[in-house]
Amino acid sequence: MVLRSGPVSVRLRPRTVRVTVALVVLAAALAVLGLCQGAVWVAPGDVLAALAGRGDSAIVVVQWRLPRVVGALAFGAALALAGAVIQDQTRNPLGSPDMLGIDAGAYTGALLVITSAGSVAAGLLSGAAMAGGLLTALLVYGLSMRSGTNRGKLIVVGIAVNAMLTAINAWIVLRAELEVAIAATGWSAGSLNGLGWDDLSVPLLVIGVLAATLAVLSRSMNQATIGDEVAVATGVRLRPLRLVTVLAAVGCTTTVTAVTGPIVFIALAAPQIGRRLFGTSGAGLLPAALTGGVLLLIADVMSQLLLAPIALPVGVVTTAVGGTYLLWLLILQVRRRTH
Repeated sequence: MVLRSGPVSVRLRPRTVRVTVALVVLAAALAVLGLCQGAVWVAPGDVLAALAGRGDSAIVVVQWRLPRVVGALAFGAALALAGAVIQDQTRNPLGSPDMLGIDAGAYTGALLVITSAGSVAAGLLSGAAMAGGLLTALLVYGLSMRSGTNRGKLIVVGIAVNAMLTAINAWIVLRAELEVAIAATGWSAGSLNGLGWDDLSVPLLVIGVLAATLAVLSRSMNQATIGDEVAVATGVRLRPLRLVTVLAAVGCTTTVTAVTGPIVFIALAAPQIGRRLFGTSGAGLLPAALTGGVLLLIADVMSQLLLAPIALPVGVVTTAVGGTYLLWLLILQVRRRTH
């Protein structure tokens, strides 16, 4: 299927269309369920009426619950895009912001601000998280490339840096004041609880710009996937491409972390699941983004249902599921190497 509009044409595979429609329908159904679920159950009919601006539940649905659903979809897509870019750069399914320590580095930056200043503005917190994630990415890249380009070493160094930063974060929390430590520990679980429109305005804008940047560069990324020599021969400038895409991935991760705290598993699993669902190769940005949004929304709905009416931090659910997924992925990697 080819869609044309003037000089622009887009080729769509039937499988891509079917899976996209299925994920959009699933996301819509989960969104309605998320809007129904809360301290007080709201019937689906009342939810639809509230979205249209009618009914007594309009404030609860639109002002309190809708930001959480929108945040889950947008943040899941952002984390998945970051994971897709890093996996594309490292050529390794284990490559993700979680494994390379970018999440932990962003948390370190935010922790330093929280423990030193107590109550801080959201912009300062976001900037500190961004700086922490970026410095961590530069550290991992620098240590892994000291003896030449080695994508396998990048994962090993990232795991080591992640472990060290996790220990540093624990030390910072232990030395903080009790109230600050409790707040920081709760934030470290990764939570969508209490999200409002004020919390989403700037992050959604940043994520939109970064996603548009990656979309523009997606063709060059797919050419680079074929091989460096082929990409250079077709006019792709690899170093600027890799720099911009990695910075965009770090920006996606740290923007989400600054608002919700570290949310693991989505960036690791969504790109792989998306490629299998869509049957695509290469970076697979669209499959990753759609899958990531649906996965985080599923995890958030589960976090509200497991101990209802108490809402768990969504990071608790993603960590539990992510550990199982990581174990399966490692077993699969070992089997491939032995065969």
